Amino acid sequence: MPEEARLYAAARGGTNDGVQRYVEATTNRELLISQGLPPYVEMTRQGNGWQVMDTSATAAVVVRPSTVAGLTLYNGNAAGGASYIMDRAFAFNLVTTDAVHAFSIWGCLHPAGFTAPTADITAIKGMSGNTYAGNAVVDTGATVTDDGWFPLVGSPIGNPGGVTPGTVAVAEIAGRIIIPPTGGFSINVVASLVGDTFTHGFSWYEQQLSLE
Repeated sequence: MPEEARLYAAARGGTNDGVQRYVEATTNRELLISQGLPPYVEMTRQGNGWQVMDTSATAAVVVRPSTVAGLTLYNGNAAGGASYIMDRAFAFNLVTTDAVHAFSIWGCLHPAGFTAPTADITAIKGMSGNTYAGNAVVDTGATVTDDGWFPLVGSPIGNPGGVTPGTVAVAEIAGRIIIPPTGGFSINVVASLVGDTFTHGFSWYEQQLSLE
């Protein structure tokens, strides 16, 4: 018989702070875990969450994106530094056309060694009200390497009715894309009609990860 092993977890907070308790399992050896808070609360609590958005709209493309991005996020950390865990990418249709139209957000992940773009936007906001002091570089309309563009999310169909602001599309990436140190991530909007303009944005978490 193998030697018995017991798992313990230390409670944090409240009257049970630091008290060790058994970690229990089912008869199928599944650990019993209860999520007490929404996802990402812990990284946000630690001050690792950030978001940014450009304020000047640019025209969408009407073909698959290539070497021009709507918005680019560059991880300016040196090799071995923190990675950027992408949370969301989004686009706001500022000017619409008086016709039925649709748009989608496309993304391109640039590997380590990507050339740093120009820092067009420095107003990076913390998700817990903190001030940004990291190495992220955000550029609007950057010329980038075509490392492969893929659709992230589509939008609702826009209805005719003038040129007033339209819909917002949000791609919930939720950690499925990670920007390594000296890497980058670009998005652009593909629209069905010429004349639609958009502002773009990102939210992400900065975390030390092993990328082996």
